[in-house]
Amino acid sequence: MKYDYDLLVIGAGSGGVRAARMSAQKGAKVAVIESRYLGGTCVNVGCVPKKLFVYASEFAHAFRDSVGYGYTVDEIPRFDWVTLRDNKTQEIQRLNGVYQRMLENAGVDIITGEGEFVSPHEVKVGSEVYSAENILIATGSWPVKAKIPGHEHTLTSNEFFYMETFPKDVIVVGGGYIAVEFAGILNGLGANTHLVYRGEPVLRGFDQAVRHFVSGELKQSGIHLHYHCTIERIEKLDSGRLQVFFNDGEQMEVDEVINATGRKALVEPLNLAAAGVEVAHHGNLDVNEHYQTNVSHIYAIGDVIGRVQLTPVALAEGMYLSEFLFGNAPKKVNYDLIPTAVFCQPNIGTVGVTEEQAIEAYDAVDVYESQFRPMKNTLSGSAERMYMKLLVDASTDRVIGCHMVGQDAGEIIQGIGVAMNAGATKADFDRTIGIHPTAAEEFVTMREVSRRVGRSVTPG
Repeated sequence: MKYDYDLLVIGAGSGGVRAARMSAQKGAKVAVIESRYLGGTCVNVGCVPKKLFVYASEFAHAFRDSVGYGYTVDEIPRFDWVTLRDNKTQEIQRLNGVYQRMLENAGVDIITGEGEFVSPHEVKVGSEVYSAENILIATGSWPVKAKIPGHEHTLTSNEFFYMETFPKDVIVVGGGYIAVEFAGILNGLGANTHLVYRGEPVLRGFDQAVRHFVSGELKQSGIHLHYHCTIERIEKLDSGRLQVFFNDGEQMEVDEVINATGRKALVEPLNLAAAGVEVAHHGNLDVNEHYQTNVSHIYAIGDVIGRVQLTPVALAEGMYLSEFLFGNAPKKVNYDLIPTAVFCQPNIGTVGVTEEQAIEAYDAVDVYESQFRPMKNTLSGSAERMYMKLLVDASTDRVIGCHMVGQDAGEIIQGIGVAMNAGATKADFDRTIGIHPTAAEEFVTMREVSRRVGRSVTPG
């Protein structure tokens, strides 16, 4: 059978664009279907605008810190939300154009609209039907809302980046990385910020010591933490503000409620049943080592498969799939030792296992910890502190986990990730000369074991 395309990609996010572009450069005939915006979540309503907003929110800290260094701010700096929002949007539009040119220059056809399967090899967009020998689902994920009375008055991360006015009083719902990042942005830009989380502390799944340290830093920065708390209902007042009712009987009036309680795979519009593609019970698409769904010529990568929901991971998966289909040297994606960062304030950088995971997986692990006030804050008067941790397999001396909370943690942890992927030991760290004076040098000067943990170690 002759098909319209060798590869048809549904979704022009990071993974889909990478797979399409690299496949086309290998000689394949490729098209991408996209209904919203080129670049996907990361470029449009994720990491890129989020990081720009983080930069903006950090200026307030810098203004305060500058006084201890001899600066006099004659007027209170005024923040204009519309300027930030619209400048951000212009940058996003520029990046959309970059993605479009990358695809067009590679010879990829861009089909605008929502794709829907009509058979295992055919996808309909509007009134047109396109056939392909191979189809890639790269539709990403979508924010979810708790179905409480009044949920229609709340915002998700999608709308957060385009708010008409900046809130004076705001609630962020959730305890994951998106929630703490948004809370830090809003707090830094001057909003009276409340973080509402049903558990305690924030950032479930991260190292427990990191979670507690970050929780303390959030509180110290002025964010109001409401743990073991849920919203029962929301009512919109005549003033346009929101009356929020909590499970403990308390009430609060705010300008906005922002939901950051999670995301789910975006598969509903695809009509997967027409292609015979099965959706797993958790809502994601299950794939094998080659990213094949249960239908062998239909593939899936990125957030929609729910493995590691990070842009660089989706890019790596797209590269692998392009090589697997049209190349001759596919390199499997290494899901171990993936460095990650959370751009809350202060930042988190992490790579490798948490202490809790290490206890379950290793007989004996040496824990090195350091907590201190960085040099910059000695003159600024800021109370913000840093936390660093190394986890070392006692039997091999290999560094198996590294965690940091503090300014530029994401920048620092990238280099640590390279070292750990190369198999660095604690001895390698110890014989590396530190860069002085920096916070990063702490990673090569920690000598005293804080404690030993593991399967064979008696607690306490």
